[in-house]
Formats: sequence, C-alpha cells, structure tokens
Amino acid sequence: MMRIRMVVDMPPGAARDGQPWPARGVPVELPTAEAAHLVASGVAEEAPEEVRADEAGEPQEAGAPDKRSRRKPTKQKGGEG
Repeated sequence: MMRIRMVVDMPPGAARDGQPWPARGVPVELPTAEAAHLVASGVAEEAPEEVRADEAGEPQEAGAPDKRSRRKPTKQKGGEG
C-alpha cells in the first residue's frame, strides 16, 4: 500500500471501485501500483506518513500554519569596536 494525496479534484461523479475519489489534499492509502500511476500522471503526490502525537509534541490540524516563529534573529548591540 502507498499513501498519496490528490493534487486535483476529480470530475463530479468520478468513482474508484464504486466509491467517490478523495477530495484534493486528503491523504488516502491505495495499492502501490495504482498510487504510483496516479503520482506519475501528476494527479497525486506521495503523502508523508502521519507523525504520531507523542513524537510531534502538539497535534496540529491539517492545513494549519506552522506555529514556529518566522522572525529573523535580532542584532545584538555592542561587542564590536
């Protein structure tokens, strides 16, 4: 099995084995050959394995922004001269 995420929305009414395709961005596990074909076709990308909550610290909602600071380090005064 291979975990992928659709990068496109499939047309309305499109189905896989009688079930609707997952929405764009939603991870799903499919048989490796089928998933690899979708990735090679450009309609899906390989999705990383989910990180367990005890390894990641705080659980993060899907699509939530990263909470790490993006500020540049401040310059320190003095020390030179």
